[in-house]
Order: sequence, then structure tokens, then C-alpha cells
Amino acid sequence: MRRPYDLPSLTALSCFEAAARKASFKDAAQEMSVTPAAVSHQIKALELDLGCSLFVRRSRGVELTEKGAFLFLSIRRGFEGISEAVTQIRDRHETVDVTIRTTTAISSLWLMPKISAFWKIHPSVSVSQVTSDVPSTSGHCDLSIHYGDPDESGVEHRLLFQDRIVALGTAAFAAQHGVSSIADLRKVPLIHMNNEENGWTTWTDWFEALGHAAPKGRGFFVNNYMIALQAAQDDVGAVLGWDGLVSSVMAAGRLIALVPQSVSSPVPFHLRIHAKATAKSRMFADWLVKAI
Repeated sequence: MRRPYDLPSLTALSCFEAAARKASFKDAAQEMSVTPAAVSHQIKALELDLGCSLFVRRSRGVELTEKGAFLFLSIRRGFEGISEAVTQIRDRHETVDVTIRTTTAISSLWLMPKISAFWKIHPSVSVSQVTSDVPSTSGHCDLSIHYGDPDESGVEHRLLFQDRIVALGTAAFAAQHGVSSIADLRKVPLIHMNNEENGWTTWTDWFEALGHAAPKGRGFFVNNYMIALQAAQDDVGAVLGWDGLVSSVMAAGRLIALVPQSVSSPVPFHLRIHAKATAKSRMFADWLVKAI
């Protein structure tokens, strides 16, 4: 299989970089915990691959040729970039105080403004988000936000909010389809979430809670709530909205309640506190609940 980069052996490049920096095969070998013969073998193989000499061998060491100096400069820049990236990754891992997992919708619509407010009060506490719209039990996190019955998980939790679910659309969509009642709403295009793993309330659930049959209109199915909201703003159809979650969208007038009726959310949004949560994670959890 063809490699994506036109590179010789990385082992040979490492040996060359050490030998060029030290100006000695012997010192390079000592640094890399190998024999001078092994370093010499790697560099000979590299020179054969490139079709040129990289060093001038002297009795008291080696000197770079013009092409060797050119290669050394390029390799050093590359290694410095890799070293900087590795250092940042290691440091970032050590400095993250709180890791919280949630969906893209909850992160964008609700959590990010809360984190921004938290940082103004606690600037030294770092918070890292892991956003995913697929439920997962893998990967470390201190906290996670869920929509559902908190008692089913058996995990320590805090209730966040349990709001009302409204039918949303644009004013233009309401005018175009003449929506003023639930009977009208049953006939218009509706945007559905087809990711059942998240357990979000469906249009059928919503109509049944209000004593009506399932909708008859055209359906548009997506697996991401942010896409669903954008589709509604583009007049593709009506979408269900949790008023506590989409309050900023409604306040801006991008979506409006199409009918006056709404239903109470059957389950709350809640925060799970995982077993290995840090003390700062618990402090953030307590602050988050009080900030609602």
C-alpha cells in the first residue's frame, strides 16, 4: 500500500537527526541507547535511499554535507513541531479539572453560556466538554448530561430542569400553512428526530399527550437536534422545542410557538456525577444546579 508521505525510515531519520545534532555517530548512539554500528547502518541506508552523501566522515567525528544540512534543518523543524504538540497534549491532560459529556444541542444551546459564566467566577478551573449525539459509556468523564429518568441509571445525579415541550416554527411557516390549531399542525410537514437511543419525546408522544392522534403530514427525519432546529428555521417543517433549552432561539424570534398548547416534559434533563469525579467537578456540578 502506498504511504501518504514520501518518507524514508523514521528510525533512520531519528538516527540522522541525533548524529547531525551531536556531530558524532558515537554520541548519537549513546543518546539512543544503541551501538555506533547501528547508527552507522541506519545512516548508510538513508544515504542509499536518498542517493546522496549526508555526512563527511572525519577521524574525530562527522560533518554535514550541503544536502545533509538541508535535510537536518527540515527534520529539526518537524521534530520541534511534533515535540510542541506532544507537550501541549500532555499539559492539557494534566490541567483539565472538569470533563463533562453532553450532546451538541445541549452544549450549544444551554451549557456553553453556563460555562462562560462559571469561568468569570472561577477562572482557574478548566472545564473540558466531550460532545456526542451517540450515547456512550466509553471514555473518561466526570459529569454527563442526560434526558431521561435519572433513577434508572443508579448513578449519583442532580436535576437540572424539566420544562415544557412546544411546537415551533417560523412565522412565515405558520402563515404559509395556515397553522393556528393542533388540527392544522397534524397536517403540516414535521421534523422528526430519528435517533431513538436518546429517548427524546417524539411528535406522536406530543400529540397523544394532548389527546390527539398521530400526525398525518409529511416527515423530515434527522439524527441531530441542531440540524432539526436549523431545518425549522429554514421552513422545512415544524419542530418540537424544550422551552428551557431553546429559550435563546425563541427570544431572538427565529422560531415561535405555532399553537398555544404545550405538554410537560415527561422526564427531566439531569446531571450524572460519575464515580471518579474530582472535587472540582463536584463543585462545578453544585454551581451549575444553583445557576439555573
